Amino acid sequence: MEGKNEQRAGLLYGIGAYGMWGLVPLFWPLLEPSGAIEILAHRMVWSLGVVAVALLLVRRWAWIGELVRDRRKLGLISVAAATISVNWGLYIWAVNNERVVEASLGYFINPLVTIAMGVLLLGERLRPAQWAAVATGVAAVLVLAIGYGKPPWVSLVLAFSFATYGLVKKKVNMGGLESLAAETAVLFVPALGFLLWLAATGESTFMAGGAGHGLLLAATGIVTALPLICFGAAAIRVPLTMLGLLQYLAPVFQFGLGVLYFHEAMPPERWAGFALVWLALSLLTWDALRTARRNRALAAELLATAAAAPATAVPDPGPPPANSAEQKIT
Repeated sequence: MEGKNEQRAGLLYGIGAYGMWGLVPLFWPLLEPSGAIEILAHRMVWSLGVVAVALLLVRRWAWIGELVRDRRKLGLISVAAATISVNWGLYIWAVNNERVVEASLGYFINPLVTIAMGVLLLGERLRPAQWAAVATGVAAVLVLAIGYGKPPWVSLVLAFSFATYGLVKKKVNMGGLESLAAETAVLFVPALGFLLWLAATGESTFMAGGAGHGLLLAATGIVTALPLICFGAAAIRVPLTMLGLLQYLAPVFQFGLGVLYFHEAMPPERWAGFALVWLALSLLTWDALRTARRNRALAAELLATAAAAPATAVPDPGPPPANSAEQKIT
């Protein structure tokens, strides 16, 4: 019963995390007239404050010393910080420049890019369904490139930057809260320096827009950290297959907002490209569910075989040899 409650809680955490990521396009336009780079800098600065408070509450500080002493891991954290800053900055710019649909495409094709990077960089082998999904994804990008008259560069940069971020995070192997703290700590000094430079040149919008605008910019820390905290809570409670399915919630919400709320254009060629992407993701999902079901069946069969196997017979050593005292009595 307790396991079911934990899984139900994990599912709610996962829906909350991906739901917040899916609805975040509604937040970034509220920060105008701040530009994307200024918003990004505030996001870096205030995120560190939020995660520092969270770490203080859970009393997790021992990892800091270990990280500082490990130069390789520190270098990987720096790479992760650089790639996620590109991803965050471009996403904010895309939303505030009426390219929400194109941004959502980046997160739709991200799983396909991740698989392709696994093959090219890690030497992983793909199953036939995965090859078909990747090929369909490439066809989708070609269709969209023809429809746009140029490659959908916003989608591609978002997909490749986030896939690279995921690859580096896998090698770092740190918890979500600790990793975000380390990444924002790396970005804190340049971000704060940029904000101070804006203030010195009179270009800052932090207080120019009033206290309400300043509070909204400060809220970028909560908007960044809260979904990640929920995601971390979900990751330890639900199977990876369920987490993989939940990840599609965010781009679905973003796509819906782009079409229905922001009223972005969807000509036939764009629908065709998205249809191919969704077909590729359907193939991936079907293959993942089938593989997970097969692995569970195999594990159950092995357990049943082990349980049914007779215990190994232990030979009877016979009566113990008589000691010298017993022999004397005899």
